[in-house]
Amino acid sequence: MKKKPVKPASKGGLRVVALFEAMKGVLVLLAGCGLLTFIHKDLHEAAIHLVRVLHLNPAKHYPSIFIDATNKVTDLQLWMIALSALLYATVRLVEAYGLWRQMQWAEWFGLLSGAMYIPLEIFEASREFTWPRITVLVVNLAVVGYLGDALLRSRKSPKFVK
Repeated sequence: MKKKPVKPASKGGLRVVALFEAMKGVLVLLAGCGLLTFIHKDLHEAAIHLVRVLHLNPAKHYPSIFIDATNKVTDLQLWMIALSALLYATVRLVEAYGLWRQMQWAEWFGLLSGAMYIPLEIFEASREFTWPRITVLVVNLAVVGYLGDALLRSRKSPKFVK
């Protein structure tokens, strides 16, 4: 019985994952840059303004925790959070580049970095069932599953020597 050749992962599928990872990187980079705008500013007043713009009651539990927490944030902490955002964004953008170029290291990296969040996402979804938590879990499972399938296909496909 003759084995059918295995089709490698589609270029389009890897590019969809690459765009998704790039969007995450850009979003976190923008958030980190946004934090830098609060250096040497009154973060407490900005938090109060944000709570009011969102039509939340500042006296309620969560808005008051958020407002109180801003009293303790220093400029150094803002710099450190912004630097962390830059590092995270760099990793996501490098991964996106590798996936876009169909590099196997990027498939492995995406698989491993996505898979490490799954236990936490399952725990969070089981702790409290909300649509955002379920959506994050399902999307992550789909990305990890797709990258795993792409890696399996690349191992099974015949290697052509030039």
